Amino acid sequence: MLEKIREGSQGVAAKIILGAVILSFALTGVYSYLGSNAEMLAAEVNGEEISRYDLDQAFQNEQGRMRAQLGEMFDTLAADPGYMAGLRQSVLDRLIAERLIDQKVQALGLRVSDAQIQQAIVAMEEFQVDGRFDNDRYQAVLRQNNLSGVQLRDMMRRDMSRQQLMLGLLGSEFVTPAEVASLTALQQQTRDIDYVVLSQADFNAGIEVGDEAVAQYYQDNLARFATAEQVALEYVELAVADLAKDVTVTDEEAQAFYQSQAHAYQQPERRLAAHMLFEGDDAQARAEAALARVRGGEAFAAVAADSSDDSFTAENGGELDWMTPGQMDEAFDQALFALEAGGTSEVIKTDYGYQIVHAKAVEAATQRPFEEVKASILQTLQNDKAQSEFYSLQQQLADVSFEVPDSLVETAQAVGGEVKSTALFNRMNAPAPLDNPRALAAAFSDTVLLDGMNSEVVQIDNGHILVLRVKEHQAAGTEPLENVAPMIRDQLVVEQASEKAQAQAEAVEAAWQAGTAPEGVIAVAELGRFGQPELDPTLVQEVFKMPKPTEGAAVYGHYRLPSGDIAVVALNRVSEGAAEAGQNEALKGRLAQQMSEADYRALVDSLRAEAEIRYLDNQPVTQ
Repeated sequence: MLEKIREGSQGVAAKIILGAVILSFALTGVYSYLGSNAEMLAAEVNGEEISRYDLDQAFQNEQGRMRAQLGEMFDTLAADPGYMAGLRQSVLDRLIAERLIDQKVQALGLRVSDAQIQQAIVAMEEFQVDGRFDNDRYQAVLRQNNLSGVQLRDMMRRDMSRQQLMLGLLGSEFVTPAEVASLTALQQQTRDIDYVVLSQADFNAGIEVGDEAVAQYYQDNLARFATAEQVALEYVELAVADLAKDVTVTDEEAQAFYQSQAHAYQQPERRLAAHMLFEGDDAQARAEAALARVRGGEAFAAVAADSSDDSFTAENGGELDWMTPGQMDEAFDQALFALEAGGTSEVIKTDYGYQIVHAKAVEAATQRPFEEVKASILQTLQNDKAQSEFYSLQQQLADVSFEVPDSLVETAQAVGGEVKSTALFNRMNAPAPLDNPRALAAAFSDTVLLDGMNSEVVQIDNGHILVLRVKEHQAAGTEPLENVAPMIRDQLVVEQASEKAQAQAEAVEAAWQAGTAPEGVIAVAELGRFGQPELDPTLVQEVFKMPKPTEGAAVYGHYRLPSGDIAVVALNRVSEGAAEAGQNEALKGRLAQQMSEADYRALVDSLRAEAEIRYLDNQPVTQ
């Protein structure tokens, strides 16, 4: 049998068929690859890609920020698919604006040197202990945030380059005394009014809404009653942080680790560095001339202040900061650590131009005592043990969840955890840790929703994974009429009552203007722009939009308040205000800031107008 198959496969027809099959697979793979690449993009900005993953991460961060700021109110907002779609779009627009700014920075040739980045890092409080930069603290913070030194450097280079552009643009705004005086008079203005409020509730009586009207409103506004796809999940979670809580490390283990890793607890030799930087066609000649002045007896700081092109350090005599080996590029590093205290290097060539390095002071390497680093060692050993246990349990989590695909009970038992569960949620209001993009992709996958199987292992973060399965699933759809009929009926009553109140307000205003004042008029003298506690803020805003009355003649108007009530207003007098000098200065600062923000928006708008932007994010936010 096998021999016949082998012989048959050598024929011309068989080879043609086989070639066609292989070609179809190849083309399918190519098209799949090209298609998946497009699906992974959220936008393109002048040919530069913004990935869907970057957008998801930024969107997740924005939800976290708003949840921390608004609390339970955000959960209410998150239940509205339209609001969440708008929020996602605003996040994408912000990413596009940032990309446009980065491209403008690059086009202008703005750059930040490694020395400036180093200076900024050393000055960051996050990396300091007792007011001084601490390398152990620096490394620990990077590990906690899953960052490398190179990633942090690149992030800071990008942010500091943006700051150069922003400072150049926003720092150019100024406010004249006349502008401040004019705005002060406007802000401190007061108005004298009379007003009466017509309660909408008084017009509700006698309004009847039939079933046909309710049904018609429902059909005309189906989009308002759309429901997003929702799931309720069960999941088993495994995290190094949770495992570490149950890990015990003895003092003897810590002491042994300290002895075995003594070199890691040495405070390396460090030097207080200063430098001069020279750029341009004549950089080398100017550097040699500056070095000759130093060799001739002039103070390095004085020459740096007079000659260096690094304006950030020149004003401080070229001083950078205390540095340990390996913090700067190789040429700078070798020059610095070849000097004695107070020594000055020859002119060296670096990526940034020509530099002269000066060692202002030298501190020899020292060994940090055990008690000083004990807490750090205990935490390290605790995390190491937890990490080892995590790797062991990780495989068990994967194996058992695969072998028993229709339940998570055995999986939880295998890793000593528990089966956790959630209430129903959609893609936009998922609870932590399921608000991670990878977790959401698994939760709404066909394997989980259609097949009812456990998901594959989902990595939430380094040292944090979970497996999930669906407990309940509700497809996207529309709320049944019977569920929303009472709400629609109330809405239609309000609308009809509002129309009656509007007509009555117009009649009251016309009569008042003709000389017949309504009953229950309330007088308010010297109403300020920032209102009074008993007045609705919307009413105050509308009053300050009204034109000034002419001498002896009031101005009338009526305005709907957020409650649905309508206020009929007579504006009798407008008085200009004046502010104290201190208030003028504060106002001047706020006005300059507003102008700077307007400049930023104008810059982004102009860049967008000239850019080629493709929106590719078509994620269905209502499902």
